[in-house]
Amino acid sequence: MLKGLALIPPIVGRISIGKIVERGDKRLPEKDDEFTITTQVQTKDGWLLHPLNNSLRKGPAGADRAAKLRSIPVRLLFDDPELSLRASYTRFDRKSGRPLCVGNGETCRRSNPSGTQSLPCPTPDGCEFADRQCRPLGRLNVRIDGGEESGDELGSFVFRTAGFNSIRTLATRLRYFAAVSGGCLSTMALELRLRGKSTTQSHRAPIYYVDLTLRAGVSLAEGVRQARADWEARRGGGVDQAALDQAAREGAALGAFEESAEEALSVIEEFFPEEEGGDALQGAGQPISGKPALATKLAAKLGAVPKA
Repeated sequence: MLKGLALIPPIVGRISIGKIVERGDKRLPEKDDEFTITTQVQTKDGWLLHPLNNSLRKGPAGADRAAKLRSIPVRLLFDDPELSLRASYTRFDRKSGRPLCVGNGETCRRSNPSGTQSLPCPTPDGCEFADRQCRPLGRLNVRIDGGEESGDELGSFVFRTAGFNSIRTLATRLRYFAAVSGGCLSTMALELRLRGKSTTQSHRAPIYYVDLTLRAGVSLAEGVRQARADWEARRGGGVDQAALDQAAREGAALGAFEESAEEALSVIEEFFPEEEGGDALQGAGQPISGKPALATKLAAKLGAVPKA
């Protein structure tokens, strides 16, 4: 096995709540108010849509446009919450795409000419190396329930986010569901759900983040009962979930960094844009529309600049 190569969950597609658009001679991230499910193939026009992107939309019969996709039925590969959601403070080399430093707020792995060092991580607010370029990056791997188009049982769709709202909400939900199910997280029938909120920073315009909930119409007691029954059924069929979790844990620890240079270039473009003042595509606390917020328009008329 190659040394320094992180073995992460196999990815068969992507889940996003935004896209890259061209404005003049620049490629910039643009937020959206719905999910988009894509393949891993990108053309000059963007990421190619996955068949599930259309099959999961339920528009009215005869409608010209399918309903917006704001919930996705999912299941997890692992019982350990930290294997499904991996979040870190990350700084990339913007030119090469090479990860420079990845930390969790306590320790970090930093790349330098002599190799990779393990150092204390004081978070971006207290780190001189961060230089306003180190930001949170979360990756959630899920299986999508959607028939034959969902892919194999060990394949996953990855949702990446640089938003604190999504990272904190997903991390909390995963721990709660793992606790109430007695560790049967891999067999719980869940769904990703898009939620909106407004803040002072967004000038009361809506911003969107991702939540993880039980399927619509399913109570907590029923969801837990079914998850435990399914977990026991899988074990009876020979599936060793504990061994799978351990293999994933050991594989992730093999490499210093998760993203390769090739993947990181698209991650930088999507979540670490310089043109937007460093705001991330998902959960950045900015209005979803590219139009100025009302507070900004009023301030312009009065000759003042609103505080962020």
